[in-house]
This record gives sequence, structure tokens and C-alpha cells, in this order.
Amino acid sequence: MVRLTIDLIARVNTHTKRKRDEPLSQYLRRLTHLYFQERHIDEIDDLSLCKNLSVLYLYDNRISRIQNLHFASNLTHLYLQNNLINKIENLSLLRRLEKLYLGNNEITVVEGLEKLENLKELHIENQRLPPGEKLLFDPRSIQALSALCVLNVSGNNLEDLQDFRCLGNLNQFMAADNQLEDMKELAQVLAGWVNLWRLELVGNPLCRKAKYRDRVIVMSGSLEVLDGKEINETARKFLLSWKANKEARRRQREDRKKNGDADGTRRELPPLQLPHAPLRNYIMPGLPGARKQFEAILARSRSLPGSADVMGRGDMLAQKTEIIAELPKKSLSDLQAPIRSRYARILVGEPGGTPIPRDLPPPIRSSPVLRPSLQAKAIDVRSSNQFVDSKVL
Repeated sequence: MVRLTIDLIARVNTHTKRKRDEPLSQYLRRLTHLYFQERHIDEIDDLSLCKNLSVLYLYDNRISRIQNLHFASNLTHLYLQNNLINKIENLSLLRRLEKLYLGNNEITVVEGLEKLENLKELHIENQRLPPGEKLLFDPRSIQALSALCVLNVSGNNLEDLQDFRCLGNLNQFMAADNQLEDMKELAQVLAGWVNLWRLELVGNPLCRKAKYRDRVIVMSGSLEVLDGKEINETARKFLLSWKANKEARRRQREDRKKNGDADGTRRELPPLQLPHAPLRNYIMPGLPGARKQFEAILARSRSLPGSADVMGRGDMLAQKTEIIAELPKKSLSDLQAPIRSRYARILVGEPGGTPIPRDLPPPIRSSPVLRPSLQAKAIDVRSSNQFVDSKVL
């Protein structure tokens, strides 16, 4: 067991050396800082001779209990992180204490801080808690810390922030690696922290929500650093403008709803606007699914025997143009000749036999039979569009 005693201080302390022939009491009274971190210290002995002590470094040791510090009325900084402490006690006489570091211990309840009215920083992160438990806060201790500016409660399984709403002077709040997930509660808490400029929430379930960062920036107008990243002022202005527009649209919707249906019985529909010209795909409003029913009936009618294919005027013109393009051209005068007479000359033939073309250029007259595809198209055009009249045939 290693105890922090007066003799150990006189023998080991190298930051403030003892003068030759200087009395021990005078030397101890002259000390303001003690650096005894990482010394495997288990217990704090009586240090009442160090009356002017203001900073005490005892982190990374094996201390299990806070004791024998009642003498240090001038103590302002106390570093006890990374020890085995399971209870906050014996600190009520440290009225000038400003910074208290208790992270990485075994504390389950934050208590015994009612008298520390000047405390500005409290670091109590990552306590070694029993499985399934969270760090608890005594309301009397929290309400007494009106001057608190920095609070670190990261890694303590916290599910809400209601205990800290009374801390109106906070400017730095670290609550990473907890179980926070309520964005509305966060907005309410941040609304009361008007001086907050640093916020650490990484590792909480709410960080996985959509637009988490944008929403948090909008919640606090004083925030400068979020999760270790600086907030751009241009981005803040853009997000605030976006929020204002969103709120304006929401109020307009509420006003329209209130004015349009104030008594719950008045319902107005927009006036029916008919198209200025007949539309091919126009379906009368108020008949959902009518288009699909019409298409189904049309498909069944096409499948019936003897039913004619529906062909638009554009399709007919396209087919005629294709047939004319494949026909041989005789001359410019032939191209300018009426289509009816040209088709009549081509399709004249013996009854029941193969049509024999007439008045065609020599290369085509030498071939008495047209191509089957051209012949079929020509006959189809004759039958469907009546290009050849009965007198010619």
C-alpha cells in the first residue's frame, strides 16, 4: 500500500524543491501544486500542513476513497480520474473548488456537491457501472451547481437530459456514447442553454436520425462546435432560412385548414377545369381506374374475330409513304403524276393472273412479276384505301 504522506511529498516532489536548511513546515506551506499522478497511491494521508495547496494531481492511481482534504480551503483544481473511487464525499469544505475530474471511476450516484457553489467544470465520464445501470444525479447537487460551465457525462448509459435543464450557464456539454434518442427533448434542453458553444453527442442513437446535424444546428443559435466539427456560419444561415420557410409553410397549412373547415362540416373542392381542346388520353376526373378499364375493353374487342385493327390517320400516312418509297420511280413527271393513275397502271393485269405493269421504264418492263412484298403491299393499299377505281380495273 502506498500512502500520500508529508514525508513522501518532501522526498519525491521535484517540481518545487526544498531549500537547504528550510524547515519542513515552511516548505509544505509554500507548495501550491502537487504532482503525484501514476504513483500507485492507495490512500491520502493528512496533508493539513499544505495550507496553500491549489492544484492536486492524483489521477491514474488506486485511490478508493476521497478523504483528508478538508484542510485545502484554497484548492481550485482536483484531478482524481482513473482511480477506484465509488462515492463522492468529503468535498463540502472545498468552497473554492472550480474544476473536479472524476472520470473513469466506479461512481454510481453524483452527490455531495451541494456546497461547491463555485464549481465550473465537472468531469464524470465513463464510470464503471454495473451491467444495465446508468449514472444517477442527485437533484440537490445539480441545482446547486449554478455556476457550472463545463459538464462531461459521456459513456454513462444516460437516456435523457432532464436532470441538466437547470444548468443555464453551460457553454460546453459532452454526452457522447450514451442512449439519447429523443430529438424533441434535446431541442427543449438546448433552448435553455443560450451560452452553449460546444456539444458532443456522437455515439448516441439520435445521431443516426435523418438530418441529425442540420437539425441540431438549427436548435441552438450559439453552437460553434458539434461533435468535434466546427459549424460554418454560412451553413447556419442557410439552415435557419430553411427552418423559417418550413415554419411559414406549416402555419399556412394550419390557417387554410382552420379557415376552410372551421366547424368540421365545410369542405370545398377546387373548381373543375375542363381541357381547352379534346385530348387523346383525357379521362374525366372523379373516375379512378377508368383508363385501365377502357384499355381492357379495347384489348378484348381487338381479339374478337372479324374485328378491324384501329389505325390512326398518322399510321395510314406512314404506311402509304413507305410503299411509295419502295416503288420504282420512272421520271420527274411520273413522280408528279397522281397516285391513283400510277397505281392503276401498275396493277392492271389479266383477271385471275399476275398483275402486269404498264408504261414502266425498260429495266422494270423486262421483269413481268413484282417482288412479293411490294405486290402484297400494293394489293393491300388497293383493297384498304381504294386507290384503284372500278373503271380502270
